[in-house]
Amino acid sequence: MRLHTIGRQSGRERIAILGYQPDGDNLVTVAMNGWGEGDPKWWLNLKANPDATVELKGETRLVRARAADDEEAARLFNLFPGNAPFVAARATKTPVVVLEPRAPGSA
Repeated sequence: MRLHTIGRQSGRERIAILGYQPDGDNLVTVAMNGWGEGDPKWWLNLKANPDATVELKGETRLVRARAADDEEAARLFNLFPGNAPFVAARATKTPVVVLEPRAPGSA
């Protein structure tokens, strides 16, 4: 997916290409900074302004981001079966990000 956020410092649109898994109407991804330390900039941007836009093949969605709580994150990591990097990320408490649908014009 292509995730469009607003830069927390610049106020300009930023785009990140991320892997994801669907969970009902939600999209789920993991806030990994490649293999580097710290949170990725797209996640820092979403923490500052959780409203975003996601481009998927053939559609665009308005979403609102949030971090899954520990119990939910444990369930959501199972959406990524057999993927060792995600399992390792969970062990380090890397945030699981839930992108929930939002209505146009909602704040």
